[in-house]
Amino acid sequence: MKIIRQVTVFDAADVDAEGAFWAGLVGGHVFGDEQFQCVIDEAGNWRIGVQHAPNHVPPHWPDGSPQQVHLDLHVEDATQAHERAMMLGARLLKKAPDLTSEEGHQVYADPAGHPFCIGWGHPSQEAIAAFVAQRLE
Repeated sequence: MKIIRQVTVFDAADVDAEGAFWAGLVGGHVFGDEQFQCVIDEAGNWRIGVQHAPNHVPPHWPDGSPQQVHLDLHVEDATQAHERAMMLGARLLKKAPDLTSEEGHQVYADPAGHPFCIGWGHPSQEAIAAFVAQRLE
């Protein structure tokens, strides 16, 4: 399984505020909509995702409710990545309609129950850099 990108995704009730915070912190820009935003740094690297979670309750870590974040693994071969994840003990939480589709993602839990997604067909590093450059012109 070849991972081409790893993106940490934060749940947030206010995606605009969360996206702006992380863009400011990593020195980047926010692109997206009211459901999902991408934070892309000046070099064109996709650093952070922000996913709308209307009922989000902030964690009170380390001595309270657990953290609420998940990992996105962008891969070249979704079927191979799925098989490997399952072989290693992942549990499928939300199945994609078709692993052979041009683009998509599936939601899993690791053996301890932490959620993560395997996604495919998303823009290449070069396409992301070109997108950012075009929007900043």
